[in-house]
Amino acid sequence: MEHRRIDPQEVPVPDRHQLILGTVGPRPIAFASTMSADGVPNLAPYSFFNAFSSNPPILIFSSNRRVRGNTTKDTLHNVEATGEVVINLVSHAIVRQMSLASIEYPPEVDEFRKAGFTPLPSEKVKPFRVKESPVNFECKVRQIIPLGSEGGAGNLIVCEVVLMHMSEHIFDAEGKIDPQRLDLMSRLGRAYYCRVHGDNIFPIVQPVNRIGIGFDGLPEHILSSPLLTGNELAELAAMEALPGREEVAALLKKHAEYGHLDEGGRHHTAKELIQTGAIADAFALLMAHDYH
Repeated sequence: MEHRRIDPQEVPVPDRHQLILGTVGPRPIAFASTMSADGVPNLAPYSFFNAFSSNPPILIFSSNRRVRGNTTKDTLHNVEATGEVVINLVSHAIVRQMSLASIEYPPEVDEFRKAGFTPLPSEKVKPFRVKESPVNFECKVRQIIPLGSEGGAGNLIVCEVVLMHMSEHIFDAEGKIDPQRLDLMSRLGRAYYCRVHGDNIFPIVQPVNRIGIGFDGLPEHILSSPLLTGNELAELAAMEALPGREEVAALLKKHAEYGHLDEGGRHHTAKELIQTGAIADAFALLMAHDYH
């Protein structure tokens, strides 16, 4: 895979901005509700956003200086004045309304009304919550960190969550959050979004306290397989030990047809086994090479 070499200092800021937005993603969306010192509600989406701590519960989003004109946004002015914000999450059901709120309306305009959202009173802060959002985080602003003074520079808004509101709909029967029900939207570059739903969601179970053998523990005939991808090799490398002679013999006794496979056939069949989740069987089949 060839890489294009790009020095950020040699790229115009608008192009640099799009290169970063187009590659660092998908990014979650903070739909930030604030209130001016005069009591005017404001609602705006930000995709430079994530969670950074659970104790204390900290969310951070960045209200960047506009690339065109080097001006700052109403959200930044409001949190500077009041120190409060509600971060609402964006589900697929409200994504088009959210994008409408991204229009640069004048400060005196209420985006709740413009985008058709229902304001709900918060309990611990003054800005309203978005009723239609599946999750609302009421936050106190701990710190605002300017990252520069030119267009495109971020202003990190460090928010401590003081109260959470989560729709009953997003919880499964065990009380766990179901990502399918949450149906979140995320941001890519330019006009592109991504829906976190359907086949886009899949589990990767990797207990951090189970010490896998790693790629450097795989035999060379497996590591150099022309069929197995890096992800498939990683499934094998996550195992705690190489299969032994007894495990290989047990597999070949259970599946006598495997004993007639040549090297290419073993790799092909192992690939199919890995794709169905039968990692131990795939590993044992590949190790038959060592126990002829």
